[in-house]
Amino acid sequence: MHKIIQGVRRFQETTFREQRGLFEEVGKKQQAPVALFVTCSDSRINPNLITSTEPGDMFLLRNAGNIIPPYGAANGGEGATIEYAVSVLKLANIIVCGHYHCGAMHHLMRLDRLGELPAVRSWFSHAEATRRIVQEKFRHLSPEDQEDRSIEQNVLVQIDNLRTHPSVAAAVARGDLHVFGWTYRIETGEVSAYDPLLGRFHPLGEAEPIAFPVMQHHACVAVS
Repeated sequence: MHKIIQGVRRFQETTFREQRGLFEEVGKKQQAPVALFVTCSDSRINPNLITSTEPGDMFLLRNAGNIIPPYGAANGGEGATIEYAVSVLKLANIIVCGHYHCGAMHHLMRLDRLGELPAVRSWFSHAEATRRIVQEKFRHLSPEDQEDRSIEQNVLVQIDNLRTHPSVAAAVARGDLHVFGWTYRIETGEVSAYDPLLGRFHPLGEAEPIAFPVMQHHACVAVS
């Protein structure tokens, strides 16, 4: 706690003072973020740092494994957050961003080692398609490579889940909402975007990211 408290004090004494105008402007008006950013709750992930965005730029949804339960499948806050982002804030973009070395995906691929974690097991049911696709499609790969494929595949599975939400499906059909799938590699800083036309992830700097089409189900990620 000492580190956190000291951090608050430094923020108030330096960062806040230096950017006081920004915080006053953001605090006085209603939020108008440019995107809903769905990512993992992993402490090593800092969405604003990765995207070089300021307070007010992104609406964040974080949980273990960047999982989005299908509409009506869970009573958590994910569905309410998505509905509010799309129907009230009228966000034009949703980014689902997984990351390599994800503890959630590591344990998803090793369910027999979870032990007495019933809540975690229940949560992972919303990523069961990820586990099955990887086990069946990439069974020839090593456990480490399968884990990398699970991180990529899970982004696609969760986007399929996302589009079961009526607010999302309607906004995408109208052309008012664009959905993107990203992955982030912590140790290199590389961000990759999924290209639904090529069926693979590629570094974000190579080309403008392409949004997912109105209706498309994903079999698996192509292996380069």
